[in-house]
Amino acid sequence: MRILPLALALTSLIVLTVAAPAAAGRPSEVGARPAVVPALSKGAIARSTLSAGPFPRSTLSSGGPVQATAVFGAAYRDTAVRMLAAGCPYANWAAQGRHFLQFDPAGDGRAVEVLGDLGSAERVAILVPGVDTTLADFDRGLGGVPRRAPGVQARSLYAAVSKRDPHTAVVAWLGYDPPEGVGVAAATEGRARDGAAALTAFVRGVLRQRPGATVTLIGHSYGSIVVGLAAQRLPEVGDVVTLGAPGIGVDHAGDLGGARVWSALAATDWIRRIPQVRVFGLGLGKRPTSPGFGATELPTEGVAGHDYYLVPGSVTLKAVGDIVLSGGPGHGAPGRVS
Repeated sequence: MRILPLALALTSLIVLTVAAPAAAGRPSEVGARPAVVPALSKGAIARSTLSAGPFPRSTLSSGGPVQATAVFGAAYRDTAVRMLAAGCPYANWAAQGRHFLQFDPAGDGRAVEVLGDLGSAERVAILVPGVDTTLADFDRGLGGVPRRAPGVQARSLYAAVSKRDPHTAVVAWLGYDPPEGVGVAAATEGRARDGAAALTAFVRGVLRQRPGATVTLIGHSYGSIVVGLAAQRLPEVGDVVTLGAPGIGVDHAGDLGGARVWSALAATDWIRRIPQVRVFGLGLGKRPTSPGFGATELPTEGVAGHDYYLVPGSVTLKAVGDIVLSGGPGHGAPGRVS
């Protein structure tokens, strides 16, 4: 993440927005909003077709695990051909036998990697990364720090859950274009809405093949807003997990359409410095860890900061694994889990 100074930038932008004469007479969006599903832009709807690509119309009806495995297998092979043609390091990923449902090296790039047997999975966890994540950093991590990489985080989660239940798949989902660094895009929900449209299409495509699977959406940082907005349109999703979330797209857990909300925010996470505001569409609103939001707090003891939630041995990683496998970890005290 390069958005450490986002709190200062966001505050300055809000001041400028409120002071602008053009804003006179416009209704304020501060405070609670009605529980409505936000409209998705035409661009978001168009980009959501990226998520539908691996699931041709001829294969939308499910024939059980055998057909699902065949559909996903065909998508893996098609994607591998494109990765081999793209050259290193992507050709190496394909040569290693890794499974990708999506791959697009254009611009900042997109990639969707599957760990486990998605065709027979009874539980599917989908991990969505946040600001500054690009295809180049998918495996190496921003700044060359592996714990920041969605591919590495997904492998840590898969290692934690697969040994307990082999019928579990984890997806590292970089199926949208996250904002870059400090700026208006990182302080608004526009990119998240585009991402939510693509994520919604992707989840529906998976569930057409595996209609009985339990889906858990996990968002890290800005990715939490993506999963929150998508969950409003996905009643099939039972659990939404946020890690270091600056917001989630709504001001109350009840606005997510019935999904249980679990949230982790370490004491040392710099996200705490971001103002919890939303003015004329600028700002990311309430954090899910805010009092009265309605989320269940996850343990973060020993978590060193914003990028440490899913490192091996983390208490938060263990709790997230419990949610993926059973819909929630054991309760140690009201409003808290352990």
